[in-house]
Order: sequence, then C-alpha cells, then structure tokens
Amino acid sequence: MPIATPEVYAQMLDAAKEKSFAYPAINVSSSQTLNAALKGFADAGSDGIIQVSTGGAEYLSGPSVKDMVTGSVAFAAYAAEVAKNYPVNIALHTDHCPKDKLDGFVRPLLDISAERVARGEAPLFQSHMWDGSSVPLDENLQIAEELLAKCAAAHIILEIEVGVVGGEEDGVANEINDQLYTTPEDAIATIKALGGGDQGRYMTALTFGNVHGVYKPGNVKLRPEILKAAQEAAASELGLGSDARPFDLVFHGGSGSTAQEISDAVDFGVVKMNVDTDTQYAFTRPVAAHMFANYDGVLKVDGEVGNKKQYDPRAWGKAAEAGMAERIVEACQNLRSAGTSLAG
Repeated sequence: MPIATPEVYAQMLDAAKEKSFAYPAINVSSSQTLNAALKGFADAGSDGIIQVSTGGAEYLSGPSVKDMVTGSVAFAAYAAEVAKNYPVNIALHTDHCPKDKLDGFVRPLLDISAERVARGEAPLFQSHMWDGSSVPLDENLQIAEELLAKCAAAHIILEIEVGVVGGEEDGVANEINDQLYTTPEDAIATIKALGGGDQGRYMTALTFGNVHGVYKPGNVKLRPEILKAAQEAAASELGLGSDARPFDLVFHGGSGSTAQEISDAVDFGVVKMNVDTDTQYAFTRPVAAHMFANYDGVLKVDGEVGNKKQYDPRAWGKAAEAGMAERIVEACQNLRSAGTSLAG
C-alpha cells in the first residue's frame, strides 16, 4: 500500500478509538529497521506508525552529516517507495522534538509539507511531535497552538506531550518523580488552548508514570487511571458525556509495562504506543548470536580469510530484521491491532 494519506491516517485513528486498540509506533534509524517494521506490521495484519527521533533522523543523514531534515526527507522518500509492496497502511511520524530543535527539525519539515500540499501532493509526514515537557505548561501550549495551525494547514496531525516522561531518550533526561503524572487541570488547560479537534486534530501524550529506557515489569509505577480522569475532565470541559474520550492518547515509555497496564491504557483512549527500546534489543540480539556462533567466519582468525557468507552484512542483517519483526507482531497482539488493517 502507498503511505497512508491524511484521510486514511484519520480513519486509522478513528478505528483504533472506536474498537479499543492502539497502533505500535516503531522507531527506526536505518533502511534495515524500516524494512523490519514493515514486515512486522504486515505479518501481524496491522496498520501501523513508523517514526524517527531527532537522533534517528541525524543518523539517517549519515553519521558525519548529522542533519535531521536531510535524514527525515531521505527516510520518508525511501519509506514511500518500499511501503508500496506491503498490504497494510503505514503512517510516518517524527518523534520527540524539544524546543531547542524545533527550528532544525519540525518547522522545516512542516514548511516542506506545506509546499507539497500547495502543489496538490501529500504531506511528507502524517504527524509530528512537539515535546514541550521541559517548558512550563503555558509555554508548551502556546507553542502547540502555533504548530497546530501549521499542521492543520498541511493536513498533518500534531502530537503534544503534557507532563514529563522519566528516564532518558536521545540525550533528553528527566527525573522520576511526581511530575510524571498529568493532572485533570492539565487536561482542561490543553482543551482550552487547543480545542477538541475544531482547530486541527492532535494526539496527546499524557503521562501516568511513564519512563523511557529498560525496566523489568513492575519496576515502573504506572497509573493508567490518570488517563481516565483526564478524559473525564476534558469531556466535562467540552460538554460531552462522562464516558466520552475526547483525547487521542499516546503511550510513551512503555518498556516494562505489564499486559494489564497496556490493556487499561488502551481502554482509556490510547491509540498510539511508542515502541523503541524493545525493538532495538530484538534487532541486535540475533546479530550478537550470529557473531558469537560464527566468530571464526566473521573474523580473520590466525591469518585465515574468514567466511564471506558469514560476514556479509546481509547474513546477520536478515536475522536482525526477522527478530525485530517478530517483536513488532508481539506489540500488535498486545495492543490488539493485529488483524485490524483497514486494507483488509
């Protein structure tokens, strides 16, 4: 299928909320991890979201170039071509973008998409994230208003973060404390600033104890009921029934979450869950196994020439992609998106 149009992306999110499932959003940083993500979604029969972080975008441009816009444009072009061969819908997204990187990442990409839309083409990305968790809420929402208007004009969905995700990702680190829990007052402030979709569609990453990084199940103190309280506060502010779920919620920092925590979060309106740490490990683990099992083939030991078939990057690369694809299938099953593709 071609990369999802804005209309198809909206249908994907609507279906997720209506049928109580969520899409894994898989971070990638290379053509190999992109291909693994595509295969994983296809194997699961799930539509999905594939995303690049600021660091991933830099890496995609070339380790010595480190240009986030170049890497993002190259990623989107490659993804648009190879995704045609898979029978599922895929949306492209840019992940966490803090304030100091807006001018070198999201804003230039929005300008590119605006030019494309003006020519009658689809936007380059289907959604972008503004991560205002490190600035005061008023400033966070003020910047979000500006970006939402630009996103809406370019037929793009904005993702925002209200609250703080603990741990570290791409050099952005936050302490693990009470700031990890979004309040109903934060939810109301968000609705007052951005509306309920009338100013443009947006997704909201509300925090309920989320932490980036590697944690065993039970070590992260998640409180999914916070999402329910936020939805109720937003519904009241909009004059909707108490069972309404006006926010399209995003789940960040999900590594180490229990199956029940994930299920509860989806029931409370999560439609997108970021998956990065687990898929990085799933990609790398088969590579390590290959190198250990074939050390005398991948290394020129004792003056020998090694075994080209074993050190050919395609040999270990295929195993890495297969391992990551399997983990994505598992994510789709956990989030209940397996078998739900709108592509049939």
